[in-house]
Amino acid sequence: MAVSKLPNGKWQAQVFPNGRDGKRIRRQFATKGEALAFERHIKDQAQDKPWLGEKTDKRRVRDLVTAWYNAHGVTLADGEKRKGAMEFACLAMGDPLATEFNAKLFSTYREQRLSGKITRSDRVKAVTPRTVNLELAYFRAMFNELKRLDDWTAPNPLENVREFKIAEIELAWLTVEEAARLLEECEKSKAEDLTMIVKICLATGARWGEAESLTGKQISPGKITFIKTKGKKNRAVPISDELYELLPKSRTSKPLFTGCYSAFRSAVKRAGIELPDGQLSHVLRHTFASHFMMGGGNILVLQRILGHTDIKVTMRYAHFAPDHLTEAVQLNPLNLISGSKMAAQRSTMQYFSTIYEMLCV
Repeated sequence: MAVSKLPNGKWQAQVFPNGRDGKRIRRQFATKGEALAFERHIKDQAQDKPWLGEKTDKRRVRDLVTAWYNAHGVTLADGEKRKGAMEFACLAMGDPLATEFNAKLFSTYREQRLSGKITRSDRVKAVTPRTVNLELAYFRAMFNELKRLDDWTAPNPLENVREFKIAEIELAWLTVEEAARLLEECEKSKAEDLTMIVKICLATGARWGEAESLTGKQISPGKITFIKTKGKKNRAVPISDELYELLPKSRTSKPLFTGCYSAFRSAVKRAGIELPDGQLSHVLRHTFASHFMMGGGNILVLQRILGHTDIKVTMRYAHFAPDHLTEAVQLNPLNLISGSKMAAQRSTMQYFSTIYEMLCV
């Protein structure tokens, strides 16, 4: 299919709607625009299959991303983030047609992301397997949602693509001594609200953003109610009378505190606390959960306090329970062997003790 200018000044559209071996259609037009419009018209006609009662889906994957976002993604807390990640991936893969998008194409893209050949910023070159696992999850969820909405009828092209296995990350948490040092450094900070926000996080397990954005209407005697949470559900967490007395009592809908995350980062550094990359914002939440379980707290109660929709997320803290897997101490084979030897020794001692008593009679 091509459009070319003829010696007589006119424009010719030459189209093979069914391939080079099929019928050729040629038309001449006064302008190039008319010739291009005719070419598109013939191509569209060739793709339509009226005898099948349907048309070929000519949308690109990016069009599906937009459709997904407008119909569903806009309601998600991270919808914009997902949309941006998928749009970047689409362009990096050559902006493919949705009908041509397949596991091989995504796999090649994934390899290039891991090697650093495809990057979203100069700051980060090669990404981690966790990042590409998230991108895979975004695309799979998008196709599944569009199928539920009857906006995609073909199979999910990434249905059988497996995620990379990644090692479980140990969640960082603070000891009582470290938490005390941190509070001391917070008191020295110029950020007036820093200490209060840190205390709220330590006392309730709140996310940093949840505590930082609190309004007066969310605070009442004996509890704080967190709204607009990640899980989309409000949750009320009890607090002590002492903490309640320290909190501002304004009953407004405006935030009580001024943002001070940078000051928090500085306080952690001054306290001499070293944390793994990416765990600063949640370290107080992890600290609450860890000490809750170490104190004998119930895992289901912890799930409700933290607002987890999936118990598997809360189970990350189960190993902090004092009786967690204690059967391993009594029932391991080494202990059984040692126990057998001790039992044999006791039996031998009892035997000789009995003989000795008989001889002394």
